Amino acid sequence: MRGILWKTYIGLSVTVLTGLTSGTVFASPQARISSAPADERPVLMAQLYDPGEEIYQDNNVRVYIDPSGRQVTMDRHGKILRIQEQPGGYQPRSAPQPDNNDNWTLNGPVDGGVPYDGFANVPDNAGVDYYPAPPSSGRGGVVNNAGVERSTLPDVGSSASLDNNDFKPAIEGSYGNPSGLPSADTQTPSVTMPKGQGAKTKLASYQILLDRAGTSPGVIDGKAGSNVDKAAASYFEVTGLTINPADEAQVNAQLEATGGPAFIDYTITNEDIGRFYIASVPNDYSEKAKLPEMAYVSPREMLAEKFHIDENYLQEINPGISFRQPGEMIRVPNLAKQKRSPVAKIIADKARKQVRGYDANGKLVVAYPSTIGSADNPSPSGIVTVERIATNPNYTYNPKINFKQGNNDKVLIVPPGPNGPVGTVWIALSKPTYGIHGTPDPSRIGKTASHGCIRLANWDAEELVKLVKPGVTVEFTE
Repeated sequence: MRGILWKTYIGLSVTVLTGLTSGTVFASPQARISSAPADERPVLMAQLYDPGEEIYQDNNVRVYIDPSGRQVTMDRHGKILRIQEQPGGYQPRSAPQPDNNDNWTLNGPVDGGVPYDGFANVPDNAGVDYYPAPPSSGRGGVVNNAGVERSTLPDVGSSASLDNNDFKPAIEGSYGNPSGLPSADTQTPSVTMPKGQGAKTKLASYQILLDRAGTSPGVIDGKAGSNVDKAAASYFEVTGLTINPADEAQVNAQLEATGGPAFIDYTITNEDIGRFYIASVPNDYSEKAKLPEMAYVSPREMLAEKFHIDENYLQEINPGISFRQPGEMIRVPNLAKQKRSPVAKIIADKARKQVRGYDANGKLVVAYPSTIGSADNPSPSGIVTVERIATNPNYTYNPKINFKQGNNDKVLIVPPGPNGPVGTVWIALSKPTYGIHGTPDPSRIGKTASHGCIRLANWDAEELVKLVKPGVTVEFTE
């Protein structure tokens, strides 16, 4: 046989014959068999190419359920991008249609306008429960189709031009030092960490305690580092308590007082396995734009984000678990989130690499490790405000405004999802094109540079968005 390409999609090995035209791909099984060269007829993979029931279509991709019940994603040329088994079989459904009240279509915003994100007329006295839950995407996630006109992800050193005045302070002035904010020189004292047998589990338990208090250590991974040190210092500010992570009895006492043991059992559900996943996250923005959704690539990745834990560490504490079978019982962090006060002021501390939220009395409420600009691509200075909030936004790549990636010289709409360029949240700031947003790579938060915006782990951004509203001030400090 000639022209055979092997690919693996979610554990399924697939043989694909190369050199097929789009007409051949979408022809009936009988037509393909009769027209194929004799030496290729024995390889009958017709079920992979027979489109079957169409469940999604736009100008870039088509998604079908083939006769074997598998979900097949093809590009407009007939190239298969992804094949996924549907656990428990597939129930036919009609193709999703755009909401008539939404000014977004499957191909992007109508007339290139700024999409309505539902928060344009928020009353001044709106509380933390004002914001409605985002609408369902129909694929197990939530989608608020608000556009983001900011391209921030390429490696620092890309060809974005900074020779302009966009980085001058939007508002001059300073709030000063809110509620005894410690200096950058004293904010992250080194914490004595557990040692010896079981040290990693003890430190992970301490990280869970920090996470519960709103003083996020980033990913829970059982490892010491600057993010844990920052969270420990912030924990004292929030609670008034100094907890020694090497003192197991002290940590456990605080865990019991705030929601129970550090780890609990969780049973993987049919919904966990059956939601929409993609085979991989492409680097090229034109390939991203072809996908129906920037979804998770596996149930394990999804569960890791759900429980704020490093994906590799989740596998480590659950040896032998496939994360692909409903009914599997796994060990996960017991987050036991506490109720938070509304955030009236945000400090984006560049020296600390931390976002700090304060209530109306100047008391620290939450603190998150963050990536805030870089020397080559600085974030704004001075004081700005929160303008609007979007959950699960899509993303507009515009090479005329930002950088140019590869040969992509046209505007591209990258669909929503946790693996999108801005993750699951976009908090737009009054400084044009800047915002606070999530990330597809939470393990790198606080350890890499950004192109001016403020990156948080998706789960931290999702918590923050429930505590703020338009008009909240954001001060960038050095």
